[in-house]
Amino acid sequence: MAATDELTDTVEPGASLAEQRRALPDQPGVYLFRDARSRVIYVGKAKSVRKRVASHFSKAQVSSSPGHAEMVALVEHIECVVVATEADALLAEQSFIKQYRPRFNIRLRDDKSYPFIAISLDEPYPRVYFTRERHRQGRAYFGPYSNAKRVRSTLEVLAKVFMFRSCTGPEPGRRSGSPCLDYYIKRCGAPCVDYVSREEYRESIDGVIDFLNGRFSAIERDLEARMRAAAAQEEFEQATLERNRLQAVRSLLERRRVTSESVGTFDAIAVAVDGRDANAQVFQVRDGVLSDRQSFYLSNEAERELAEVGEEFMLQYYGAGTSIPALLVVQQEMVSDPSRPALAEALSSRRDGPVELRAAERGEKRRILELARRNALLALDQERLRSERRRESRVQALEGLQQALGLDAPPIRIECFDISNLGGTHTVASMVVFEGGAPKKSDYRRFKIRSTEGAPDDFASMAEVLERRFAQWERQADISPHDPAYDQSFASLPNLVVIDGGKGQLAAGLGPLGGFRDRGVAVVSLAKRIEEVFQPGRSAPLVLDHSTPELQLLQRVRDEAHRFAITHHRTRRDKAMTGSLLDGLPGIGPSRKRALLTHFGSPEAVVAASGEELQAVPGLPAKIGRDIHAYLHRAG
Repeated sequence: MAATDELTDTVEPGASLAEQRRALPDQPGVYLFRDARSRVIYVGKAKSVRKRVASHFSKAQVSSSPGHAEMVALVEHIECVVVATEADALLAEQSFIKQYRPRFNIRLRDDKSYPFIAISLDEPYPRVYFTRERHRQGRAYFGPYSNAKRVRSTLEVLAKVFMFRSCTGPEPGRRSGSPCLDYYIKRCGAPCVDYVSREEYRESIDGVIDFLNGRFSAIERDLEARMRAAAAQEEFEQATLERNRLQAVRSLLERRRVTSESVGTFDAIAVAVDGRDANAQVFQVRDGVLSDRQSFYLSNEAERELAEVGEEFMLQYYGAGTSIPALLVVQQEMVSDPSRPALAEALSSRRDGPVELRAAERGEKRRILELARRNALLALDQERLRSERRRESRVQALEGLQQALGLDAPPIRIECFDISNLGGTHTVASMVVFEGGAPKKSDYRRFKIRSTEGAPDDFASMAEVLERRFAQWERQADISPHDPAYDQSFASLPNLVVIDGGKGQLAAGLGPLGGFRDRGVAVVSLAKRIEEVFQPGRSAPLVLDHSTPELQLLQRVRDEAHRFAITHHRTRRDKAMTGSLLDGLPGIGPSRKRALLTHFGSPEAVVAASGEELQAVPGLPAKIGRDIHAYLHRAG
């Protein structure tokens, strides 16, 4: 089931939520909750879509948790997809979650940044490397891992044992044509100068894959056999090398061995839930060796039960390219859940083999699962303490800022503005927002400066962007929050506006922000040289101690505005430098742009072409050719 499959609207547009619920099918499928702005806020699966959706709106379910009540209150429209089985529904649900990233589904925090080990099997001499992306075809990915340091340590051991190349690029070697230092310190077999054949090198890569898949016993036996064979043939240097590799592997495994080999291979998965926070621990046991231990923090906005959290976590975790063992040892709550057979079936389809979910009741498996459970609880406690310390630090900074600036109340919402340009070209401005002392990235905004293009004038640019900010606030006051044109960021009234710059920038901003100041909004500027804070009506700047949390908060806000502005400026500048006459033509993307250039040879020839010539371009629909000609003719 692909996430791009067509969704089914079961009722006419404008129907009430009760009518939509009654029209849902009594069949297995996936349902999507959308809010008033048509954003997908939750994706669910069920054996019966109608009954499952009805349970979301029951009084008992709504009153059970504030998070669930908040989700239900936001639902405006329901869509569904009918599938054959409950297992298909599970897989389809994960596809839609990956596509829409709904707020109220279980999500791995920072899931875009988890590290992987990648093997470039699409290259003649594959590389083994650290990465945070996993989208390239022809590459094997192992992960996600929760600890980047441990991943790099593992790669270092693998390089010693299997001697794969560390050079980048699809072909091994360097321009000099001689082996690099890795060859001389026994970290690479030097395939670049044919010291090792392609077949021998591929055997080493197969060993890496076996190691990452947890086939440790086979690797030990193979290394020992190669050591003895080399010794029997009196190749003592090679025998010594194989012995050192064997010792490196055994040393690594002995440090991680938690039980006997008879326990076998399995993953122990434990989940701890605390309100809207959750943590999942994965203990990977391979041939009795704890090959890795992963810890993942989860977002549980709907405050769902442990079994549901565990189910969605396993589908996301094992859908990320990780090899799935035949046995998953889980908590009793997950085994007792009615959807367990469907979950096992869905994981089996991904593994191309049977997967058993079992609750360990005794022995070594129970001990390891209990260890994982305690680690999950401990991780939640530590996260709670860290969050509390961060909250206290933010409160202290806001209270200090209130006192230092003489404000009536702590500046809960702070907006900061910065200008970025290069010689007056591509001038842009940024607006970043901090609420409660923390960044609120959904409220960040960018501006293209219109009044000073080609002539650098930071004062005029700042005046323009602040004037537009206040005008947007006035405009949003007349728009309903349910209107698609409503912008929550522009509609909010800040407590404090920070301008990046000195007296000049502050003076430029006071006039445009007069309406804000009349409503009690404080305006200051922060100069970079010695971090001086300039305030209206005061000739002398306020100089705060660099160790105070209030100045550190102002610096974070200013630095974030600078980063956001310069990133936008570089994007516009790079786009201008690499642009062509073909950019902006109707219906033309990268592939059709290449087709036009291949056919005509240059952008100027495209502009000069007739309508008939444009319609005759291979791979270009005739309608697009007519639209391009009409567009170019209209534009002169």
